[in-house]
Amino acid sequence: QVQLVESGGGLVQAGGSLSLSCAASGIIFSIHVMGWYRQGPGKQRELVARISSSGTTNYADSVKGRFTISRDNAKNTVYLQMNSLKPEDTDVYYCAAWKESTYPFTWWGQGKQVTVSS
Repeated sequence: QVQLVESGGGLVQAGGSLSLSCAASGIIFSIHVMGWYRQGPGKQRELVARISSSGTTNYADSVKGRFTISRDNAKNTVYLQMNSLKPEDTDVYYCAAWKESTYPFTWWGQGKQVTVSS
């Protein structure tokens, strides 16, 4: 059974920092691309950051220079460090895992709320 279990997030004032973690089980973590998406009420889910199996990272323009995605294959865990947070970063953040060979099939976490107050 595949599980992506997120932790972290919460409430912070603008300019502050938060981090998210996602522990994966039931998949061969090292061969999966891992990503963080976010979605707010009435909005489409958008890709925030992704990291390939080889460690190549990509970011949405809105978070470049502020967010950092990383992975620890020994711990089957992906992280998202979020600095200089803005109120517009408020959303539910979802961990995602996929293989390039079977994309767009994607495994999803349950989501974690991140709220940035002004």
